[in-house]
Amino acid sequence: MKTYQGNSKVKSGYYFSTSTLAVEVISEEGGRLPGAATTRYYSVPFPLLFLVIPVVGLAFLMFLPFIGFALLGVALARGVTGRLHERAGALAATMAPPQATGAAYLGGREGEKENQEVSPEIEKLEKEVAEKRKG
Repeated sequence: MKTYQGNSKVKSGYYFSTSTLAVEVISEEGGRLPGAATTRYYSVPFPLLFLVIPVVGLAFLMFLPFIGFALLGVALARGVTGRLHERAGALAATMAPPQATGAAYLGGREGEKENQEVSPEIEKLEKEVAEKRKG
């Protein structure tokens, strides 16, 4: 069996993907395999499909109950931790400092005394910037 990657151009035939456990049928004109380049496909002769497809179906039927129990466990865990998550979010909202989008938090607070001393170099630089903006 020859190996191909997803989105590669192939001849007509049957291609089995181990990641999706699906068989892709490519028409007589040829075409591209679906999926990303990381998806692997194997060229499968037609008679071998009678062996591959039932094995994949049997594996699905065997593990389907386990998948159901796993999903039930995840739903229960999310139900318990989701309530804790909501309460933790409410606590964090009350404990966090108030924030406003676009506010300059390093600029000081209203009513604080500003630094009145400005070096001559900064004043010169401010004048240069103002002149460049004008002209």
